[in-house]
Amino acid sequence: MTGTETLFTNISQLVTPGVGMQRGAAMRDLNVISDAAMLVRDGVIRWVGPRAGAPGNVPEHDLGGVAVMPGLIDPHTHAVWAGDRLADFEARISGVPYEEILARGGGIRSSMRATGAAGVEELVALARPRLEALRTSGATTVEVKSGYGLDFDAELRMLRAVRALQAEFQLVPTLLIHVPPTGGRAEYVQAVCYDLIPGVAREHLAAAVDVFTEREAFTVQESRAILQVARTHGLQTKLHADQFHAIGGTELGCELGALSVDHLEASDPSQIAALAASNTVATILPGVTLHLGLPAAPGRALIDAGAAVAVGTDLNPGSSPVFSTQLALALAVRLCRLTPSEALTACTVNAAAALGLSDRGALAPGQRADFLALHSADWRDLPYTLGASPVRQVWVGGNHV
Repeated sequence: MTGTETLFTNISQLVTPGVGMQRGAAMRDLNVISDAAMLVRDGVIRWVGPRAGAPGNVPEHDLGGVAVMPGLIDPHTHAVWAGDRLADFEARISGVPYEEILARGGGIRSSMRATGAAGVEELVALARPRLEALRTSGATTVEVKSGYGLDFDAELRMLRAVRALQAEFQLVPTLLIHVPPTGGRAEYVQAVCYDLIPGVAREHLAAAVDVFTEREAFTVQESRAILQVARTHGLQTKLHADQFHAIGGTELGCELGALSVDHLEASDPSQIAALAASNTVATILPGVTLHLGLPAAPGRALIDAGAAVAVGTDLNPGSSPVFSTQLALALAVRLCRLTPSEALTACTVNAAAALGLSDRGALAPGQRADFLALHSADWRDLPYTLGASPVRQVWVGGNHV
């Protein structure tokens, strides 16, 4: 319907957070309009309100008396990979330590070998059904990271696969500096700074650079060097931090004004306070808690401290095979103690803020017409439902997909 004007009617509840990043208690402040209507022109929302006050003389589209809310935004995925980690899963469930799985040739290194051996066309074909699953679950915008390449050619192939898929999906590409090499570490960081990042920036292959800052990955000093170079090339910054150990990655992200710091399972009150005092979004990933049995990220404490919290799937083959953004939202309520209202905000405007986007995530004039129509008349079925999709229709830019 792009290029046309349409009034969407017969909406039992139109539910939306406010426009832009919402912090702390404001994450619970949803606007719920009963018997609502929404005017969309050229893919953008022009008016929202009670049906009785809707503009006249506009073609109508009856949505069937169901609840409508913004399209979900998934701010953290690794949806491009080759190979599988099924043997790792079976071994881990049987009690085999991860170090032994790595020694057998499994773990993240196996994903890197398989992904590094795949061409762009194969990576596109493998990622497409994963992105379709996310969209069917309600995700209208999805971030996709590289990071399984290690060698730079493989990293570039991953990002080029994301670029090819942008013809079909609303994707935000991120260059992830994920795992250091087993040798020549200092030389690798130098090459990332002086070869990989400038090349990615020249080709406009990524919107941001992300670094995994952990004892088993990159130090705070290495992360700082990489992210400062990213900024000089006009790229946004993000961090994986506090997944297993709090070594200063969260504080670095807040200091540098990173868009987001993601994971946070090991965050303590000092990291929570740093995030609450910053404009950096705290992105939590409850699928990792479910799949690996890690402690849940402190979503409740973050919100109570005044932070802006987002939720993502962390879709990946090893630690979070979660192919539903709606499920991630539902798990955030159960595992991270968000309220349903907070979880919706976390998966919409705050997730958009975690990607540096301000034109989506709310149903308000001037925002993109990305929205969901549920099977139900009550929006709370979105966080409530497990094992089936409560989403009946997904609309992107005013078009039913």
